[in-house]
Amino acid sequence: MKNRGIWSSGYLVIGSVLLACAPAAASDAPPAAAVRTSLDRTAVWVGDAITYTIEITCQRGVDVLDDDLSKDKLKLEGLDLVSVDTSREAGLGETTIRRFVYHLTTYHVDVPALKIGALSARYYVKRPGQRLEDAVPAGEVHVPAAVIAFRSMLPDSQDGYEVRSGRAGGARPRLLTLAQPAGIGLIVASIVPVAFWAVALARKRRSTRRTVRRVQRDEKGTLEAARSIDLSTGEGRREVYTRIDTLVRNHLRDACGIAGPSLTPAEIEPALSAVSGHSPRVPIEVVTRLLAACELARYAPLTELPSADACRDALDRAGEVLASR
Repeated sequence: MKNRGIWSSGYLVIGSVLLACAPAAASDAPPAAAVRTSLDRTAVWVGDAITYTIEITCQRGVDVLDDDLSKDKLKLEGLDLVSVDTSREAGLGETTIRRFVYHLTTYHVDVPALKIGALSARYYVKRPGQRLEDAVPAGEVHVPAAVIAFRSMLPDSQDGYEVRSGRAGGARPRLLTLAQPAGIGLIVASIVPVAFWAVALARKRRSTRRTVRRVQRDEKGTLEAARSIDLSTGEGRREVYTRIDTLVRNHLRDACGIAGPSLTPAEIEPALSAVSGHSPRVPIEVVTRLLAACELARYAPLTELPSADACRDALDRAGEVLASR
């Protein structure tokens, strides 16, 4: 009986020790979600950018509800919200760090301090296969408030802020008054060369347009004269092809800027292709075929000259080329 009493007393002592240590062990366990906040500056001027960061370290299987930390839930006094960035990254051990970065600024001049109110965010313990919105909140974390000092050159006791001062402007120094005519003269002198340049440019453009119109009239007259030549004879058709060759080559020189009179038909095609971006309306294939036919008609025997119908078609193709610029 004596031994039994000793054992019973021992059990009671051990149980008391375990009960006393249980709260201490529970208090040593890390919280399910821990909050840390930071500000990149503690005092600002009007228009300064402010970065306010909330970091929540979640244990394994724990997550917070983003809606509780959305921009609509942020309580601001004297501050304006510009944007919000959220991120998720792995922390030490098996923790996850949820980071909410708020980009703020201020345009107010009537508040002595800028404030960010306290927040509460619910957290959940996720189960396998369970959606976050279906989980029951396991608790909440409290985000403390923050205060930012406001710096301004305006006095704190002033009720209103005028954009312009009502004080009369001071008189200008005498030297500035005397220099005003000289400044105006320099401005006028700088305008004169620009005016002469603009007049010269306008004259050059008018002269260029007159030259183009004159060249077009000359080309049209030469082409009409070629149409009046008798095509029933070989000599007449050879003359027509010679005039077409000269007209088209000169047109390529004036309208496209290539050495038309000195290039062979095979060389004209790549030359035209190189400037096709500047003269897209020039029919390259028509030009090369027309000049090849002119070469054949100018140097072939009379018995091998193209027919009168082919010569008339060449005149039409030449008119098509001359109309392109």
